[in-house]
Amino acid sequence: MPRISAFYGIVIALFYGDHAPPHFHASYGEFDGCVNIQTLAFMEGSNLPRRAERLVIEWAALHQAELMRDWQKA
Repeated sequence: MPRISAFYGIVIALFYGDHAPPHFHASYGEFDGCVNIQTLAFMEGSNLPRRAERLVIEWAALHQAELMRDWQKA
């Protein structure tokens, strides 16, 4: 799992050859979630605390184009 970024204890990663739609994984301790890169919405099954979710979405908005390029490469 290539680690893309880490901040405030949150780790952002992309899996090579992962399923559509384009998304990345965010983990915070024992919590995790997937974010759709195109819509910046958490996908079903996220259990990140609300504050961590807000930080992830804020970070993703700043790096959305880079994330899409990374997804296409992966």
